Amino acid sequence: MSKTTEIEEKLISAFSPRELLVRDDSERHRGHAGYQEGGESHYHVVIRSDVFKDLNRIKRHRAVHDALGKDLMGRIHALSMDLDV
Repeated sequence: MSKTTEIEEKLISAFSPRELLVRDDSERHRGHAGYQEGGESHYHVVIRSDVFKDLNRIKRHRAVHDALGKDLMGRIHALSMDLDV
């Protein structure tokens, strides 16, 4: 299973989002630290979920990291997030 699919599945399970975008931005980071040939090293996610309603920005980011888990987070070099209700 690709990391993209793994990320999508975990985020859907944790947040039941109204909107979800998981974009592999690895190619935009070619030549930078952490870049891996073939991609799947740098990601951007957009999530719209009611789960974030009472959470500040830091707690939202922590919730995403927790949902993805240490193993998956350890296999991703960079993750940027746009998280809102």
